[in-house]
Amino acid sequence: MVGRIFHLNDQGEATPMKETDYDAESTLQELLAKHPDLLAGDQIDSEEPRRWLLVTREMAVASQDGDVERWSLDHLFLDQDAIPTLVEVKRSTNTDIRRKVVGQLLDYAANAVAYWPLEKIQAKFQERCAKTQEAPGDLLTAFLDDDREIDDFWQQVKANLQAGRIRLVFVADSIPLELRRIVEFLNTQMDPAEVLAIEIKQFVGDGMTTLVPRVLGQRETARPPGAKAGKPWDEPMFMEAVSVQKGDEARRVAEELLHWIAPQVTYVYWGTGATEGGIVPVITHGNAKFHVCRLSTRGWFIFRFDWLCNKPPFSDETARRQMLAKIHEIPGIHFADDVMTRRARIPFEHLTTPDALEKLKAAIAWLIKQIHAEFEGTAPEQS
Repeated sequence: MVGRIFHLNDQGEATPMKETDYDAESTLQELLAKHPDLLAGDQIDSEEPRRWLLVTREMAVASQDGDVERWSLDHLFLDQDAIPTLVEVKRSTNTDIRRKVVGQLLDYAANAVAYWPLEKIQAKFQERCAKTQEAPGDLLTAFLDDDREIDDFWQQVKANLQAGRIRLVFVADSIPLELRRIVEFLNTQMDPAEVLAIEIKQFVGDGMTTLVPRVLGQRETARPPGAKAGKPWDEPMFMEAVSVQKGDEARRVAEELLHWIAPQVTYVYWGTGATEGGIVPVITHGNAKFHVCRLSTRGWFIFRFDWLCNKPPFSDETARRQMLAKIHEIPGIHFADDVMTRRARIPFEHLTTPDALEKLKAAIAWLIKQIHAEFEGTAPEQS
């Protein structure tokens, strides 16, 4: 059904934008390659939104080991948990989207798991980077945005492929009901693989174009995508991993911080990463959600400026500068200003003294107070 949305400009004028077909499937394919966030990673996993690294477009798939490459997948992406994500794009006017595309993508998946060596995926990524004149190492480091080694990430890609831990994604301007039902059914049957449909509608009006992605086919009873990537962490598992990787002092810091923060937030989200455990204390006010911080089994306490910078009051740079000033009161901790749109990572081993731990708690308490003040109508506290 053709619909409309409205763009409201600064003068309060509403411009109608009409739902419009894409000129060709290649148009939508190019948009995905240029703007991977159209895959709606925040809808796939609201707690740990999926981020995407494009390996290549037109990824060849062989039908048997050493055979001539038989098929071509539209896009191959990796998410931050190194899960290969196979994307096939169709327009709703293409009759193949009803059923044929399902068998097509399942063929790709079955043979990719069997016949894609890690070296081939790495080579395709390097070729793609050469075409765009990007350095593969720099691109991967920026994408991972944590303390993981690049080699470890690639080895996790290999492990995920061998385990069949992959994600299949059908993308179209409109997802037919038949395809949605098939996706829902497959999602309950294909553990550890995950199957999704993403509808990306295009609205055009007055020289503007708006793209609206929506994830379809997920079942309310299905496990979240991260759960397919690894085990659901709990406190004993998390603390044991910290102890093994960083020692007993780091574990003591992690335990004290968790037990101190937990009563002050709405809930604590436990990550389900395959190789790394994470704890995210969350505050909610109505539909608004704030990730206060993150604790990692790799031995990091992390302030999520990358998350906070999009939400009042921290969408205002002044508030982020005040937050950074609080963090800089922790002995031995200093970050450049560009951290205010990224993640500020503090090693647990830098927090083992009573003074450092108390200064960190003071920064967290200030952050929590600003969040509540935003919704309770009180003036945020100034530094």
